[in-house]
Amino acid sequence: MPSPNVTEKPWAGRFNAPTDAFVEAFTASVDFDRRLYRYDIQGSIAHATMLARQGILSEAERDAIVAGLEQVRARIDSGVFEWSIPLEDVHMNVESALTELIGDAGKKLHTGRSRNDQVATDVRLWLRDEIGLIRAAIRRLQEALLGLAEREAATIMPGFTHLQVAQPITFGHHMMAWFEMLERDRERLADCRRRLNVMPLGAAALAGTTYPIDRHYTAALLGFDRPAENSLDAVSDRDFAIELSAAAAILMMHLSRFSEELILWSSAQFGFIELSDSFCTGSSIMPQKKNPDVPELVRGKSGRIFGHLMGLLTLMKGQPLAYNKDNQEDKEPLFDIVDNLKGSLKVYAEMMGALTCRGERMRAAAAQGFSTATDLADYLVRKGIPFRDAHEIVGKAVALGVREGRDLAELSLEQLRGFSAAIESDVFAVLTLEGSVAARDHLGGTAPAQVRAAIARARERLAQAD
Repeated sequence: MPSPNVTEKPWAGRFNAPTDAFVEAFTASVDFDRRLYRYDIQGSIAHATMLARQGILSEAERDAIVAGLEQVRARIDSGVFEWSIPLEDVHMNVESALTELIGDAGKKLHTGRSRNDQVATDVRLWLRDEIGLIRAAIRRLQEALLGLAEREAATIMPGFTHLQVAQPITFGHHMMAWFEMLERDRERLADCRRRLNVMPLGAAALAGTTYPIDRHYTAALLGFDRPAENSLDAVSDRDFAIELSAAAAILMMHLSRFSEELILWSSAQFGFIELSDSFCTGSSIMPQKKNPDVPELVRGKSGRIFGHLMGLLTLMKGQPLAYNKDNQEDKEPLFDIVDNLKGSLKVYAEMMGALTCRGERMRAAAAQGFSTATDLADYLVRKGIPFRDAHEIVGKAVALGVREGRDLAELSLEQLRGFSAAIESDVFAVLTLEGSVAARDHLGGTAPAQVRAAIARARERLAQAD
């Protein structure tokens, strides 16, 4: 006779010895996959409904199963459900509880399916909802950026390349660059959702089932676009998880870049912005410190997400078809990615909504570093001088400014004319910071009028988005 411990297992028929206690705990996934319980029950209700429609279950059995599953869900929701490690995972815990409630009808629920297609379905259902929440969180951050960009549409700051002052831009224009990066992230996630919204259920263990199931009906009940075409691929595919992880990694890379700029800008050396005290901490030894902990932590979390992406790629790279136990390792990193992504987006939206700009510091910084040098070169081109020659002329003027410690706008007309007779008194209009940004008055340019137009278009895009 098999031992009592063996008979508790749903697969115990061919085994004559109990699972080692350590192995039982080591291989169990219930400690983390229990968070899928709502989706597991949702999938089971749809499966039972389909089985009854096909005459595989009676209507009475279906009704008992559905009612029992709803009772199990209520017990888990209320926190009184006792999870069992010997039952290994969320699927067997739910099924065992169902059978305790309704008897033999509960044992019929697993007809025509396997835990292989069941878990693949559960994760897709969960991730489909999570993508919706992530995209909504991105949108909230975008709306915060639009509000900030609108308030600071004409605030002049230095634009950088190589972290060196390059040309004057507006702070609003800079915020709209962040908006565009996030818009691509939202689109990537929508594309990811479209590909994951394919149903594995009915693939069973790997080859399908002999029962006359209707997978299109089940897919419709669960809101999938269609059932998966190939049973082998359906149970072993984790492309959707890797694709989500890749999209998350790109999004976190963007947030990390934002963080780097906020950290620099909030330093005493830059002093461009003030982060709300609510998003900073102090030092245990230096009373003057106000540390930008939130952007620093988000910057750090990007590495965590990158690591999960590499982990999932490595997890899958050596697996033959079809399902392997390796795939149990996909859920913890995936859960962690989603949790940290939502948390980072939430705190960022709140932080950006409370951010204060120091326009005078930005403007003073833009006035340094010869940021209007390109404007002078463009001025000379409009006077008929080839750009390469104009470039050389301006370079010499900059060299003089460096020697004298003065910006181009601070040089005299006589000094400027020493480099080119084409320079006239109207040159000083193009050497002002306001003149520089206003001159870039075209689609995608930094002129305040273009920033405001870009904000209006962005709001239209968000209003039309799903």
